[in-house]
Amino acid sequence: MTRLILASQSPRRAELLRQIGVDFDVAVADIDETPGPGEAVARYVARMAREKAWAVAASHPARPVLAADTVVEVDGEILGKPRDRRAAARMLGRLSARAHRVWSSVALCVDGGTRQAESCTEVRFRALEASEIAAYWETGEPRDKAGGYAIQGLGAVFVREIMGSYSGVMGLPLFETAGLLRTVGIDPLIAASESKPHQNQRTNAS
Repeated sequence: MTRLILASQSPRRAELLRQIGVDFDVAVADIDETPGPGEAVARYVARMAREKAWAVAASHPARPVLAADTVVEVDGEILGKPRDRRAAARMLGRLSARAHRVWSSVALCVDGGTRQAESCTEVRFRALEASEIAAYWETGEPRDKAGGYAIQGLGAVFVREIMGSYSGVMGLPLFETAGLLRTVGIDPLIAASESKPHQNQRTNAS
């Protein structure tokens, strides 16, 4: 199988893909990410993943292309990246002491066809104090994160409970991603085992 292309400039997606032993190159997709009028969140995130994959595959038709999209949703509204301190405070205030959903979709474009898988995770926050939200903004972490927080960073201290995919909340659900890759002959476990030198088994001393 030809080397994979990751259609994303997200360092978190790259880190997650490396975590499961997959080699790849990066190519950034340039698409319009505006939701359609009345477009459901699940439909929107799936469409974004497909369009990112298609955009990169158009320039690399002989390469498998993996793309993903992730959004934070509360009460049917998509929460993007906060523009400023005020927007971050408003977002995190809405997430305080309640559950929200994180939708992720993964699309794999290969040989002119597209395979796709979705993940939806429920995340529940504890109650947040205004002073905590202000201090969190000052760390710089919320600035480029959908929903204004990073579950893999300091934002983890807000998370009371998660039901679903932790890696999906980070931006690339690994269970679904590995399943898609295996359908085109890219098996992370086999690739990882073949890249490791064989080691002698340890024996117990008598």
